[in-house]
Formats: sequence, C-alpha cells, structure tokens
Amino acid sequence: MPVSYSPIGHVRLEGDDHIIEIDAPYRPGLTGLSDFKWIMLVWHADQLPELPADKYVGPAPYKNAPEQLGVFATRSPLRPNPVCVTVAALTDVDVETGVLHLGWIDCEPNSPILDIKPYQPAADRVEKPDMPSWCANWPQSIETSGDFDWASIFNC
Repeated sequence: MPVSYSPIGHVRLEGDDHIIEIDAPYRPGLTGLSDFKWIMLVWHADQLPELPADKYVGPAPYKNAPEQLGVFATRSPLRPNPVCVTVAALTDVDVETGVLHLGWIDCEPNSPILDIKPYQPAADRVEKPDMPSWCANWPQSIETSGDFDWASIFNC
C-alpha cells in the first residue's frame, strides 16, 4: 500500500541563517514551540535519488568501521525512503509568519519539512548508548560535535 505525505513547510537558507517556513494552515501548530530550545525536524531528501535495493550494503563510509555496512547502520541521506530526521537548535519562532530560525540543519534549500517535534530528553535521549567500538570516540552530543574533526573519520 503506497504511503504519501504532504509537506508542512520548506527549508530556506539566507547566508548562514537556516530558516524553516511553515505553510499557513499549519502555523497555529507552532503555538508554544518557542518554549523549547531544541526540536526534531522530519524532512524529505527530495533532491536525492532513492537508493536501489542492490545498494543496501556497501563499503563503509567511516574509517575503522567494518568493511561493509548496511544503509540502516549509517546516517547517509541515501535511503530506500529518503526521510530524514535532524535535531536542531531553535533560535526563534514567529507563529504569525510561520518562520523558524535554526542554529543549523543538514539539508538542501527547499527541502520539504514533513513534521516538527519538540526534543524531550525523557523520550529522545539515551543516557548510556552502547556504541560499536569503531564509533565510540565520536562526540556524545550535538554541542560538542561542532568542534569534532569529522573529516578524519570518513573514507573519502
């Protein structure tokens, strides 16, 4: 059975400013969101091709990882269903205009936003995640990941 979703808004970049514009019918749903510092954005990587089934396993993109990794063991936006989730810092919300200002988001301009959820540690944070040894030295939070040398862990 096919599944379809209707975007509630789109991403816009203005220089270094990452903005989400929410369509008018959904703007009332932003009420109270400004009380949160972090949000989870569900978006569609519509500018990427769907990953063909023969590519579900491939060479690991990370150094020190097993030689082969399945798509579900990576954070690649190339997926069987290109639906992505990003946790982002929320810096401002204008309910009336439907504009959200973010610290950063890892998608292309005009990417459709499918949903927004407030980040809530009780539901969204794992205090002691058990990570594979090959990525156990990666940052433990978004706040520290900005200073991490990510280029050093990718096979390029």
